[in-house]
Order: sequence, then structure tokens, then C-alpha cells
Amino acid sequence: MGESEKPSKATTQAYRDALTRVWLLDEVPAWIPSNNPLNELGHAPKHQFADPALAAQLLGATAQSLLAGGSSGPAIPRNGTLLGALFESLATLSVRVYASQNEAKVKHFRTARGRQEIDLIVERADGCIVAIEVKLARTVDPGDGKHLRWLKGKLGDRVLDQVIITTGPEAYRRHDGVAIVPLALLGP
Repeated sequence: MGESEKPSKATTQAYRDALTRVWLLDEVPAWIPSNNPLNELGHAPKHQFADPALAAQLLGATAQSLLAGGSSGPAIPRNGTLLGALFESLATLSVRVYASQNEAKVKHFRTARGRQEIDLIVERADGCIVAIEVKLARTVDPGDGKHLRWLKGKLGDRVLDQVIITTGPEAYRRHDGVAIVPLALLGP
């Protein structure tokens, strides 16, 4: 198979199933809200590394190769670099731990045509949510969080908070109400 050719869906599904059976991949189901005011929602789950450090070790990634932007080691076409995929997996793992302590579920959100996408949706039993984007960056741009604001506009008070998880040094709340929280400061 040439480098530009993608493997078949059957091939990737077989690998995904095998990695899930040995606890290396965790499925993040799609969020489909009850009393759904949203149209054309994607139903496919996302998959995250269950242990990003173990995944990096198995892939032979080093700190140098990860920080070089994936120049050595595999790139993750949909999510950018391997470091970005590992960072999102670590954020997902962390959010899942804290959500489970509060009897909440973690899912992801994507419209069917991919116009809007939110990395993590933490949903309480009453249907209220916290919408979370994960950005491998120290700072965020004003446009980051546009899908969070879009969802808040659609669901109103059901969205308890909007958060962007970053690699930055401090937590703060932007003028548009979006909380910026470094992954290192995330905790119960």
C-alpha cells in the first residue's frame, strides 16, 4: 500500500476492535441530547488512547520527536500531530475520571456534515452539560470556542459552562464567558 493510500474501513475497524479488546483504545460515544433541538447529528463514536503514555511508548515516540511536530513517528491526519492526539487523549482521560466521580457521562459532539464539533460533552443525569474543546496550545485565538458559543446559543441554560483546555500557564474566563483551563490545573 502506498503512503498516500488510506486503509480500508474493514482494516481500520479490525485494528480498532483489537486495540479496544486489549484496553488500549477507549470509545467516546456521540452525544445525542434528549429533546433534541439540533439537526443532523453524527452518531459515530470517537476513539481515544486509554493510556497516552503507553501509546507513545508503543509507537516509539520520544519527547524530541513529539516536540518536533511529528516529523519522526506517525502523523494523525484527522487530529494533526501525534502529540495533539496524545494531548486530547490525556485530557479525555482526565475529564472522564472527574466526571465519573460526579456521576456524569463524557461524550463528543459532531454534526453529520462536520460543521460543528466539540471534543467533549460532560452530561449530568438531568441533561445539563459542560462543553469542552481541547487545544494543544498555550494561548487561544478569539475564534477558538466558536462551536462552544454556537451550542450555547442553541441550548441556552442546558449548557452550564464552556471550557477550552490548553497547555497554558493559567486559568481565566474570557469576556465571552468561555473558561480557559490548562490541563495541568484540571482537578476535582
